[in-house]
Amino acid sequence: MADLVEKSPCAGLVPVAAGALRLSEIALGPITSVAPYKGQAAAVAAMLGAQGLGWPAPGQVIAQGAARVQWFGLDLALLIGVAPGAGLADHAALADQSDGWAVLRLEGAGAGDVLARLTPLDLRESIFGVGQTARSDLGHMAAAITRVEAEAYEIMGFRSMAGTLVHEMAAAMTRVAARRTSPAKGR
Repeated sequence: MADLVEKSPCAGLVPVAAGALRLSEIALGPITSVAPYKGQAAAVAAMLGAQGLGWPAPGQVIAQGAARVQWFGLDLALLIGVAPGAGLADHAALADQSDGWAVLRLEGAGAGDVLARLTPLDLRESIFGVGQTARSDLGHMAAAITRVEAEAYEIMGFRSMAGTLVHEMAAAMTRVAARRTSPAKGR
């Protein structure tokens, strides 16, 4: 009989470093999609509020310790880091998404420049500040990008695309690091 070994989506692919930039995989714990039933949005917000969270506005992340609720689309959010509270399923469609995502952390000086090569999002801090999230293209893949610190981002991509996600990120990191260390910066 075969012995099965659990592996993370990016096992053997990260960490990646280029200059001051670092790419690593993170484990967020449980990830549950939450879609309130018609007329139940207020009840869902109240139940999440009882956990110290709430319902996020578009592009917002609400965090309380390791737990957070991340906007994920129209009438859709991800509950991350904690299991859904008792009774939440009475007011919302819930689906366990924990194994469906590869989650990377990109950090270091120039992290925004790396992502700017891969996504059309306006990543200026005045527009996309800490605690902001967006679903967007990343290279040729769909992804969710969240700014967690001034020079740190979490990138969620489909688990099935983990290899491509790391490859695209690593290539962009190498280019940005080379540009920052090149003596001919002005060209």
